[in-house]
Amino acid sequence: MKILYAVQATGNGHISRAMELMPFLQQYGEVDVFLSGSNSNLQPDLPVKFRSNGLSLFYGNTGGLDYWRMWKELDLSSIWKEAKELPVEQYDLVINDFDSITSMACKLKKIKSIGFGHQASFQSALTPRNNKKDLAGEIVLKHYATSSAYIGLHFASYDDFIYPPVIKEEILKADPTDQGHVTVYLSHYSDEVVIHALQKIKEVRFEVFSKKVKSVTTLANVTLFPISNTGFTQSMIHSKGVITGAGFETPAEALYLGKQLLCLPIRGQYEQLCNAAALKDFGVTIIDKINNDFTQQVYQWLQASTAKQLLLTHSTYEIVQQAIELGRSLQPAKKEESLLNEEDLLALF
Repeated sequence: MKILYAVQATGNGHISRAMELMPFLQQYGEVDVFLSGSNSNLQPDLPVKFRSNGLSLFYGNTGGLDYWRMWKELDLSSIWKEAKELPVEQYDLVINDFDSITSMACKLKKIKSIGFGHQASFQSALTPRNNKKDLAGEIVLKHYATSSAYIGLHFASYDDFIYPPVIKEEILKADPTDQGHVTVYLSHYSDEVVIHALQKIKEVRFEVFSKKVKSVTTLANVTLFPISNTGFTQSMIHSKGVITGAGFETPAEALYLGKQLLCLPIRGQYEQLCNAAALKDFGVTIIDKINNDFTQQVYQWLQASTAKQLLLTHSTYEIVQQAIELGRSLQPAKKEESLLNEEDLLALF
C-alpha cells in the first residue's frame, strides 16, 4: 500500500503527532509525507517527499494572531498550482492532517481521503465549542481541509469517530515526578512579556521554552531553553505544572501525566477557545491573557488541586488501524478478474 500523509506544519503539534504515528503507518506500506506550512520550530524526522509553504498562522507578541504577516505570506496562485501538481492519484490512501492543498488536490482529481487529527473532531456538533460562536471560525474548522471521511482526536470521545489523543511513547513510558519547577511554552507571547511576568513570582522556578534562544539562559528564577521535543517533554514529565496555550497535544500530554495545567488561549483563534471550553471540564485553569492580574492568578492556580487525569481508551496502534480500515472502505471495489485469459478465450472459437 502506498500512503500519502499530509501534515500541517503550523505549530509543532501536527509534526510531533506525525512522528509518533509514522512507525505504525509504515507497517502497512510505503509512506510519503507532504509537509505544508512554514511556522514550526521542530525538525521533522519524517519521510518528506513534498513540501510547501502552504497557509500558516503567525503570532504577534502579546497573545494574538499576526494577521498582516499571514496576509503577506499568502500566495493563492502558488497554492492552486501546487494542488494541481500534487500526485494524490498515485496513492492507495491519502491521510490529511488539516492541510488545504491536499484537500483541494483530492477534490480536483476526485480522490477520496481521510481527514485525520484534532481539527477533524470539529466535524461533529457534539464536540465542545466556545460559548460565543464564531461563524468564520466554524467555517475554517469544517471547510478548510475537507475529506471523504474523518478520524478525529480529542480529550474525550464526544462522537463515534472521535478517539483519544496520540500520546508520545516517551510520555506513555514516563515515571512522572515533581521537581518543583513549572514548564512554560507560550509561543504566542514574546520572551520579554513572559519573562517580565514570571520574574514577579520569585519563589517559583520556571523552565521556559523559547523560539529565539540558542542556548540555555538563566535570568533569576526563569531559565530559557531552546525548542526541543525531548527537552520539553522531560521538563514536563518532572514539573509541578505546565503553563501553555490551549492547543491540543501539550495539554493532552500534561493531563495524561496528571500535571496541574494552566492555559492561555491564543486570542482570535476559535479552535483554541473551543479547546479551552473542553479543558474546563477537566478542571483546567483558563486565563484570557497576561495582564496585571496574572501574578495573582498563577499563585491561585499553584494552590489549586490537580486537573482531572486524561485516560486513553485506544492505543496509537488501534487508532492507526481504524484509519487504515476506514481508508480501505473508501476504495472502489475491484472488478473480479476473469478466470480465462486472452489465449483461453481464443481457444474457444
